Amino acid sequence: MKIIAVIPARYASTRFPAKLMQDLGGKTVILRTYEAAINTQLFDDVFVVTDSDLIYDEIISNDGKAIMSVKEHESGSDRIAEAVENLDVDIVINVQGDEPFIDAEPLAKVIEVFRNDLDKKVDLASLMREITHQEDIYNPNNVKVVVDQNGFALYFSRSVIPYPREQNVGVRYMQHIGIYAFRKQALLDFYSLPMQSLEASEKLEQLRYLEFGKRIKMVETTHVGIGIDTAEDLEKARKMIAQ
Repeated sequence: MKIIAVIPARYASTRFPAKLMQDLGGKTVILRTYEAAINTQLFDDVFVVTDSDLIYDEIISNDGKAIMSVKEHESGSDRIAEAVENLDVDIVINVQGDEPFIDAEPLAKVIEVFRNDLDKKVDLASLMREITHQEDIYNPNNVKVVVDQNGFALYFSRSVIPYPREQNVGVRYMQHIGIYAFRKQALLDFYSLPMQSLEASEKLEQLRYLEFGKRIKMVETTHVGIGIDTAEDLEKARKMIAQ
């Protein structure tokens, strides 16, 4: 089973333009993320896929592997699907380009799902963690997920799910952590399928997979990614690198 990591890397960013090309302890954010993915030693190969000549040249000039997107894409899955369409690969892991402090343990957990899936019933694997504070549960920026008894996702939402009409019934609120592992065919199917109303309403691409019958296995973790979404995040990251 050949397993690769793909890092989708857009130059433009609404909240922090050009964040992936910012300096982080003498290297750009995207280069540090790329090197961190390689250093996990979990993957047979690692690629950056980008719409930016600057990012492409940054990776290539540092002896890395990068792929230029040919088309404009609305989602990370679309960008990755285009990149891997002609690659000989079984499992594709989506690594976020703005998370240079990669933790190997949660990545290993989603890979293990496919190693144990001998009947190939899993199309995607992803992560979730329990949240308990009300402000986290009600925050629409925290995507919640509910699963069945076997850990397969039933629904993802920015709303509170399940709704707490009854208290003290043992409900756990789970936040979706956006690390994905895909079977290649699931990605290619996604690429050819149209957006439906649920995805359009929630602005969550994982709902397209569910709407078309794909099975997403969720793995619980305590992992909290350290992403760089703002200038303040970058300053915190610089302090971490300097330590």
